[in-house]
Amino acid sequence: MRVDSGLVDCRILVVEDEYALAEDIRRELIEAGAIVVGPVPTIHKAMRLVEAEARIDGAVLDINLGGEMVFPVAEALRARSVPFLFATGYDSGRTPEAYKDIQRIEKPVTPGEAARQLGRLLRSVRA
Repeated sequence: MRVDSGLVDCRILVVEDEYALAEDIRRELIEAGAIVVGPVPTIHKAMRLVEAEARIDGAVLDINLGGEMVFPVAEALRARSVPFLFATGYDSGRTPEAYKDIQRIEKPVTPGEAARQLGRLLRSVRA
């Protein structure tokens, strides 16, 4: 019997420009029962998915995508009340004040960390 990951049948957007990390996160989310939207490596592609997808339940966002900051995607998700977390190598001092409340996982991301943290976040939002 699978332990409730909090992600079963949830549609999770992954925005990450490092291919290997994006694949690791995608794989761990699928193993936790999620349906992965993406992963995508750019703000443009992420915004297209946010606009096109009728349902996104949560997201994992890399802050820096090839020199572009992911904050427009974060704003679009906030406008839809979609919970998300940041996966980043930046320390919290480099995160704008508007995002200080957003949970972060530090790179390098340990195996299973994105799924665990996102599952906790989604369970807390539902409670």
